[in-house]
Amino acid sequence: MLIQIHPKNPDERKIKIVVECLRKGGIIIYPTDTVYGIGCSIEHPDAIERICKIKNINPQKAQLSFLCNDLSHLSEYTKSISTPLYRFLKQYLPGPYTFILDASKKVPKLLRTKKDTVGIRVPDNAICIAILKELGHPILSTSIPISEDEEILSDPELIYDVFEHQVDFVVDGGYGNVLTSTVVDCTVSPPEIIRQGAGEIS
Repeated sequence: MLIQIHPKNPDERKIKIVVECLRKGGIIIYPTDTVYGIGCSIEHPDAIERICKIKNINPQKAQLSFLCNDLSHLSEYTKSISTPLYRFLKQYLPGPYTFILDASKKVPKLLRTKKDTVGIRVPDNAICIAILKELGHPILSTSIPISEDEEILSDPELIYDVFEHQVDFVVDGGYGNVLTSTVVDCTVSPPEIIRQGAGEIS
């Protein structure tokens, strides 16, 4: 189902409909501050595995990340954050970044790497934040499995044409970005850029 939600002033009723789907283990495609993402509640392992099948990746080997609604929410899913690291994260969040951090016990095993780390995003996107606040816990964040066709990556109607039978909702929040997030490894000092994307790190 394609559901249109205003990118700046998300309709509360429509957000509740999407969140109810996530609570039941549904899968959604949604806008972020980078490319459109495909995701589910991190509390539904079956849904995470469904997404891995759609992307044709092994859930045990995939480096999956998830979205939090703010820095304090993020800190629940990581081991103690030092003051310098907190200042570093605060400088860039919310924004188009994925930060690799040491995972706390709240992170489901399926989302942790062998090194017990996890990738976490706090997107600068009103629809994402509204969904996260209503849901009350993170949602999986991975880019939609499409080739380098930038028009499909950014156009929700074209995305819906491709994925309508594989997901429960495609949230139309307008045209998206064509760049993925910048990935920064914060388990080393100083933090190291693993992938350069939409976000600049000074």
